[in-house]
Amino acid sequence: MSVERNDRIFVGIVWGIVIIGLWEVIAFLLQNVFQDPMAATKLPYLHVIIATFIQNAGALLGAGLVTFSRAAAGFLVGGIIGIILAVIMSLSKTVERIGLPYLIISQMIPILALAPIIFNIVKDMDSARIIIAAYITFFPVAINMLSGLKAVERDQKDLLYSVAASQVEIYYKLMFPFSMPYLFTGLKIAAPLAITASILVDMLGSSSGIGVKILYALYSNSSNIFWAAVLTSALMGISGYYLVVLGEKVLLPWNKTSSKKGGDNV
Repeated sequence: MSVERNDRIFVGIVWGIVIIGLWEVIAFLLQNVFQDPMAATKLPYLHVIIATFIQNAGALLGAGLVTFSRAAAGFLVGGIIGIILAVIMSLSKTVERIGLPYLIISQMIPILALAPIIFNIVKDMDSARIIIAAYITFFPVAINMLSGLKAVERDQKDLLYSVAASQVEIYYKLMFPFSMPYLFTGLKIAAPLAITASILVDMLGSSSGIGVKILYALYSNSSNIFWAAVLTSALMGISGYYLVVLGEKVLLPWNKTSSKKGGDNV
């Protein structure tokens, strides 16, 4: 296992070096070979972006924390709603047949169209960010959790029924533990999406957040700040994903194949 892990780390480092090298080469070609006047805006040097990020780390991370905290709150609310919906649909096939199409339809509404509606209803940008993040989160959580609950074999449930276990006990002792890998798969999908949704809501009139930094940089033609803000957003998404991964490892230390099992149901 340690050899495989070291191999993955090595491959990751190699790919990182390749991507950084390609980025720098393409930026050089745009600016010095093709002499594109918009080269610094289209693709600035990566080392310039990193330097700008370091110079403005306080402001960028502070704005990112505002967005991240609202996304995290929405992620928590959406996760709870998704779990509840999955349990309800697993209890009744009729509810699943009726409710599932409406859940799918709800995801067809573009965030940019939904966000102004939500804001006009709640009249608060922070609440709007939380609601939109929850809206993005609940669907992948519900679908993956439902897949896990339905994947429990009938024989296992019949065994518990044979010892007079109640429905609550069956869920608590069998179905919930079995479906946890599936749940974390849904959470890993939803975490970066919730952050992205919160960033988009930032751009619709918020006074704070990393989305505001991106928008202001675009309007002021500050390409380096723009790319540094984009880098901050990427780091936020990666952080959200790996926080869920960490939670999975802490809560499911025995489940070594959880990612494979859950991933099959995406």
